[in-house]
Amino acid sequence: MSLVVAVLLLGVKFWAYAETGSQAIFSDALESIVNVVAAAFALGVLTYAGRPADRDHPYGHGKVEFFSAAFEGGLIFFAALVILWQASVAFHLGAEPQRLDFGLWLTLAAGAANGGLGWFLVRYGRKHRSAALEADGHHVLSDFMTSLGVVAGLLAVRFTGLWWFDPLAATAMGAWLLVTGWRLVRRATGGLLDEEDPAFLRQLVTVLSPRVHNGIIRVHHLRAIRAGRFHHISAHLVVPEFWTVERAHDAAEALAASVLREVPGEAEIDFHTDPCERAYCSRCDLEACSVRQQPFLRLDPLTVDEAVLPDPQAHRP
Repeated sequence: MSLVVAVLLLGVKFWAYAETGSQAIFSDALESIVNVVAAAFALGVLTYAGRPADRDHPYGHGKVEFFSAAFEGGLIFFAALVILWQASVAFHLGAEPQRLDFGLWLTLAAGAANGGLGWFLVRYGRKHRSAALEADGHHVLSDFMTSLGVVAGLLAVRFTGLWWFDPLAATAMGAWLLVTGWRLVRRATGGLLDEEDPAFLRQLVTVLSPRVHNGIIRVHHLRAIRAGRFHHISAHLVVPEFWTVERAHDAAEALAASVLREVPGEAEIDFHTDPCERAYCSRCDLEACSVRQQPFLRLDPLTVDEAVLPDPQAHRP
């Protein structure tokens, strides 16, 4: 859908530029070339990312979506530089746009189409946790914003007769696209480098906290990385030291299944069990405990700060 719409709007915008000679419309049309290239690239990436995990890629192929997002951000950044250059040339030459009413209507129609498509892609990408689709949606929305800027610039020329409002609007849109491209590249780089996702960790801890009781004493060394729409989660569970391997394993499997039912999107969980070593007695509510050294006092809510620590006991006063 994104590719088809991008191709159609590319033709519309260059038609408007050919009729008006407006630098603002040219900046909008130039970004539409980026839209077409980025949508085609994203289509190929999504096809590859949908492949199941295999021996060569045991965590799946989803991380390639971050390459698509970074590529798209880089294209936007490059287009912004070209737009700024063309706007500076227009300022120097003093080119005055023609047939402004015609250009306004075409730009408005193209902008409205991009606004609807961008809103749909962002929502769809977030729903299916697709970095490539969400990046493409933000890109299309940035095109919508540039169209609004173009319309504002042409209206200013139309009602004031001052030609320099046209390259001024193009300059403003170029600056906007520089910021948009940088943000997309920054987010994609964070995904490729497995940057911590605080929002997802908070969701995980919210799900885990009420399950920390009756033998699941504490959770620590919590890690989560994202590969496309898939999350790989690991953590250490503190369990009573007298539990058998089988009992600890069954408890970990049951907890994993329970958490996966509430975690948004697709995910897998790998729990490692640690013996309590009688260091958590005051926070362990297990009644049938034969090694307790202190009475149970309270169950502290699990926090993100505690959950991500490799050894929270070492950080307690």
